[in-house]
Amino acid sequence: AFHPHILDRMRQGKDRKAAIAKVAADKIQDGDTVIISAGTTTALIAKYLLGRRNVHIVTNNTLLLTYARTNPQLRVTLVGGEFRPSEEGLVGPLAIQSLDQVFVSKAFIGVDGASVKQGFTAHLVESADLVRKMAQQAQQVYVICDSGKFGTSGFARILPFDGVNGLITDSGLSAEFEKDLREAGVSIFKAES
Repeated sequence: AFHPHILDRMRQGKDRKAAIAKVAADKIQDGDTVIISAGTTTALIAKYLLGRRNVHIVTNNTLLLTYARTNPQLRVTLVGGEFRPSEEGLVGPLAIQSLDQVFVSKAFIGVDGASVKQGFTAHLVESADLVRKMAQQAQQVYVICDSGKFGTSGFARILPFDGVNGLITDSGLSAEFEKDLREAGVSIFKAES
């Protein structure tokens, strides 16, 4: 990754991101089909899938390819679309159309913010549209984000809290947000970093 925005995000909270990605990877079993959205934490999920067999990943996350290359047991389908360097991901109508062709057991989606009023959000409308489509194409949806994203809203809404099955985050999640999420039916999985 060379875009300053991505490089900065990759440096922030490395241990916390790694711990969250490990918990997410533990949710993936041999033979699973999964969608993983663009993001610095979501990219790390592939790093922790060593030993898993016949896992098929559908993604718009170009950072993930760095880790997928080292694991011959992973099959990766990269959706088409316009490359956005500031996200290290593919977006746009072609990416959304590509997702119409697949249905997976689990989606692991990154978000830019979360609030009770707006739910899970992204900074860009194109990103929100694509991540929402990813969630629609999965039986189970897990949001992957650190607790610092709670209480801030991005520009575009992705999903309300009750639109996801689980949240994988760190131990810094406030009791207030934890209560709101549980009331919305969201299972919470906390990584220890």
